[in-house]
Amino acid sequence: MKILFNDYISILIHQTDLTLTSYIKAKLAHLNIAPEQNLILLLLWERDGLTQNEIAKKLDKDKTNIARMLCNLEKKGFIRRKMNEFDNRSFNVFLTEDGKKLSEQMIPIAEEFNNIVCSGITREELQTVKRVLFQMRQNVEGIEGK
Repeated sequence: MKILFNDYISILIHQTDLTLTSYIKAKLAHLNIAPEQNLILLLLWERDGLTQNEIAKKLDKDKTNIARMLCNLEKKGFIRRKMNEFDNRSFNVFLTEDGKKLSEQMIPIAEEFNNIVCSGITREELQTVKRVLFQMRQNVEGIEGK
C-alpha cells in the first residue's frame, strides 16, 4: 500500500520544525540574533567557557558551521574566544558582559516560546514525544552507520 503525503511522519516533523523556527526567528529579529545563535547563547548561559567542539557536539552541527556562528556572535560583541589552556588547537567560548546582559531579554523569550510549544501537552506526553523522537533519530543513525 502506498503511503500518502500526510502519513509521512518525517514531513510532519519537518513542517513543525519550520513553523517553530519561523516563530522564534521573528521573536529574536529585534535583537539581531538568529535561532541557531540563540542555541549557542543558551548553552553558554548554562555553562560559560564551553569549547567550540563541545558546542558543535551538543548542537549536532559541524565545526565549520559553529565557527561561522561564533564569528558572527563575536562581531556582535556577545562572546569572545580564548585559546584553550590545555590544547592550543582548541578555543573556549566565553560570554562578554553584553552577552550576559542579553540573557535578560532572550531567556524570557525562550521560556515563553517553550510554554507556547508545550501548551496543552502533559508532562507524560512530553516524555513520550522525547522518547519517540530519540528513537526515530537512533533508527536513522543506525542505518547511516552501516
